[in-house]
Amino acid sequence: MVAKTYSMGTYGLDAFPVEVETDLSSGLPGFEVVGLPGAAVKESRDRVRAAMKNCGFDFPLKRITMNLAPADKRKEGPIYDLPLLLSLLKSSEQLPCPTDDAVFLGELSLSGEVRRIRGVLAMAAKAKEAGFRRLFVPAANAREGAVIAGLEVYPVENVPQLVDHLTGRKPIAPADWEPQCSRFDPLLDFADVKGQYVAKRALEIAASGSHSVIMVGSPGSGKSMLAKRLPTILPDMTFEEALEATMIHSVAGNLPDGSALLGSRPFRSPHHTISTAGLSGGGTSPKPGEISLAHNGVLFLDELPEFSRPAMEVLRQPMEDGQVTISRVGGNATFPCKFMVVAAMNPCPCGYFGHPTRPCTCAPQAVDRYLARVSGPLLDRLDLHVEVAPLELDELASKAKGESSEAIRQRVNAARKRQVDRYQGLGWSCNGEIPSAKLREVCQADEDAESLLRRAFDRFGLSARSYDRVLRVARTIADLDASDRVTADHVAEAVQYRMLDRKFWARGG
Repeated sequence: MVAKTYSMGTYGLDAFPVEVETDLSSGLPGFEVVGLPGAAVKESRDRVRAAMKNCGFDFPLKRITMNLAPADKRKEGPIYDLPLLLSLLKSSEQLPCPTDDAVFLGELSLSGEVRRIRGVLAMAAKAKEAGFRRLFVPAANAREGAVIAGLEVYPVENVPQLVDHLTGRKPIAPADWEPQCSRFDPLLDFADVKGQYVAKRALEIAASGSHSVIMVGSPGSGKSMLAKRLPTILPDMTFEEALEATMIHSVAGNLPDGSALLGSRPFRSPHHTISTAGLSGGGTSPKPGEISLAHNGVLFLDELPEFSRPAMEVLRQPMEDGQVTISRVGGNATFPCKFMVVAAMNPCPCGYFGHPTRPCTCAPQAVDRYLARVSGPLLDRLDLHVEVAPLELDELASKAKGESSEAIRQRVNAARKRQVDRYQGLGWSCNGEIPSAKLREVCQADEDAESLLRRAFDRFGLSARSYDRVLRVARTIADLDASDRVTADHVAEAVQYRMLDRKFWARGG
């Protein structure tokens, strides 16, 4: 007798239905799984055999052939344990019930417990698209799958519980989910940052328009402190943004048990020893890298010159395109990666070049080599260049509290709402994503602003990319001022955030 159950598979962020067929025939006992299974799928045979016996079912002593269709797509991971077991129960007539409208996902323990898996959100979305009505997943993944409306998602803890539900003896209640509020570390607040008004202003602009930032300053000036507080002022995510980001983290296996959508924008801070594949993604079955895990959030690169040159250069194309494509023999996987880069670095190896009181101990050639680790093309793609100056004793000793993250965040949300309303239906939602072809149309500047832009372009030798980025930043500053037009004041402030490379990188030029 041939029996069928249905499951799903993933390749990158794409999911596809998988039909699990089981045939029992006479002959020497054996258990074969065909249909291009990976190593973890082949090992399912032993987990399924042990789980059936330990849950009180009879393992058929026949020749067992299981096929995972379509046979031309590779099946990876332990997610097929549960559908393989159910298909075997149906084929051996130990489970007399229809399952044609249901999808089953889950890894089995030897005792029949159902363990959490990754990629449930992407597979749930595809299951609904394919016309399935029910989805059975590990209990730890149920709230994640329940995000997809119109699909009944059932949390399964073990095999006997699932069989009792399918036979009608003891139904399982479908899972549901509730939107999660933004979660921030209560110990992280901009009110704790002493001074650094220019840097805080720059981060407010960056958060409002999703602009990239580089902060240069001596050790202890507060670069990391500022960056770690950036998530507390980022604008609220829309449902679509949260869904995209959660799907990437789900495929990567980064979601905690019982979670649904991400409650706040991602903040990724990889160590400088990370490889290019760790940043961009990769693997035989491609998985997202740090730039995709930072989608709709922040990628913080502390000690930027310490990253390898290939790792830094791999950022250039994704920063422009908002996506990265991983090519493998089995196919191509494209991951979205619209993220803010926040980079921090010292001005020299010892950290005190340009310090007002501490002398720099580096040779001029050492300073030049250190700064040259950050390439001009990468620096040109960073919208705001900010010098984080060392604090005076009076500022450090002051007991006065700075402006709170909540107050800044209200302004950021208001500015972002103006952008979302302005760009509705155009394919982008913030100033940092405005296509170059639409800049002049969207960023309408008055005559004084246009004149100032021309003078800045001629005097400072701005590249075409720098010119566009100044205009985008000026548009964000105008939004923070609730202004419909870009004025000379907005352009002047935006130009100031492009001057830092003249102080450091132009040395000896």
